[in-house]
Amino acid sequence: MKRSEIREAVFYLTFEKMFGSDTPDEVLDTAYEADVFEITEDVEDMFKAVDGHSAETDEVIAKFSEKRQFSRIPKVLTAILRIAVYEMLYDDKIHDNVAISEAVILAQKFAYENDVQFVNGLLGAFSRSRSGDGSGNENTGA
Repeated sequence: MKRSEIREAVFYLTFEKMFGSDTPDEVLDTAYEADVFEITEDVEDMFKAVDGHSAETDEVIAKFSEKRQFSRIPKVLTAILRIAVYEMLYDDKIHDNVAISEAVILAQKFAYENDVQFVNGLLGAFSRSRSGDGSGNENTGA
């Protein structure tokens, strides 16, 4: 699976989990039963990691959401943002700009046009705050 396909599968799982009190394993079991999209070990691992860090990623989202209170951000955007912020914070293989671009692609596919700008703006501000210059290069060792 390509990384973008993994990300999209993680989006589906993350979004689904937001609507109930199921554990990540229960969400995965349901997804396996439904057999609507491919779930690999990489998908499972990333989904569980994104879910496990949701408190930290939600804090970042709330802090950098200037125009919307966290509780007012649609779940579809929260799921997309959780994945991107997780990658920016915890995946040294993914450059900030890649995480942002991939989040924008997911938003273009699953959200409204003005929401795409919101996702891009929030993640861009977060990236700039981390690097001081907006490059996000501290993730790559470059």
